[in-house]
Amino acid sequence: MNSKKTLLIVAGGLGTRYKGLKQVDGILGNGSPILEYSIYDALMVGFNKIVIIINRFIPESYIERLENISKTNNFELQWVYQDMDKYIPSGYDYSSREKPWGTGHAVLCAKEYISEPFVMINADDFYGKEVYQLASSEIDNQNVSDSQFELIAYPLSTTLSNNGTVARGICTVDDDHFLLKVEEQTSIRKENNTIVYTDENGKDIEVAPDTLVSMNYFIFHPIIFDSLEIYFKDFITSNPQPKEEFYIPTALQKMNEENTIKIAVRTSPSHWLGMTYPDDKIILKSYLEKEIQNQRYPEDLWS
Repeated sequence: MNSKKTLLIVAGGLGTRYKGLKQVDGILGNGSPILEYSIYDALMVGFNKIVIIINRFIPESYIERLENISKTNNFELQWVYQDMDKYIPSGYDYSSREKPWGTGHAVLCAKEYISEPFVMINADDFYGKEVYQLASSEIDNQNVSDSQFELIAYPLSTTLSNNGTVARGICTVDDDHFLLKVEEQTSIRKENNTIVYTDENGKDIEVAPDTLVSMNYFIFHPIIFDSLEIYFKDFITSNPQPKEEFYIPTALQKMNEENTIKIAVRTSPSHWLGMTYPDDKIILKSYLEKEIQNQRYPEDLWS
């Protein structure tokens, strides 16, 4: 059994559609944002190291808050800034870039802080309690290695927003539940009684509601950092568009095609909720209030 269990939280986004830093926006009166619920769920099943990828806009007051929580609750906490210049080839001019480089770059920024199998999640997604128990068991059972990762996926219909389009990694799996392909689509939405996205040719493509999608809940072996470093350099030298991003699903697809690793796909046993738009917070708030009433969370996570 691994003595060190690490949760990597990607919290470096700018929250453009949310119109604010949603990764530190408290949901209830206790002031805890979603990422604290993720930390709480992970700690309950044996995780003891938290690495958080952040941008320079995260308030110092929040950093101090979580550092105090880590000391009181006896878990290791590492902050890592997703700065523009990290892993950039010498001489490359990125002065016109405003957006972060994407989730692939965010994970790469943690390379020097993680040397054990780890779970990666988004800061602004609520993944549910049971999925952390599943991930903990998969790590303990050594089902994640330098030749196999895991993607814990959710049915597409349970991950949409009523307030606008969403981005999802659409998964295709084989009969043994290994990933064949993951395609990042950024315009997924409900239209009448169907779910569609618009492809690069401007055509609307219908997707089945039970299609499994990546919500960026992965279990990785640290060998992934070597591939991410190579792929990110390739991405930069391809002269990406100002808003183009280096996504984790894109990197995994390339590793899959090169037969570097296999990726087992498991369906999450938990309910997912997220905060893409401001009005999504109302739904999450109501859900957490019910979870507290059902005694699945304390009123104050850290009391």
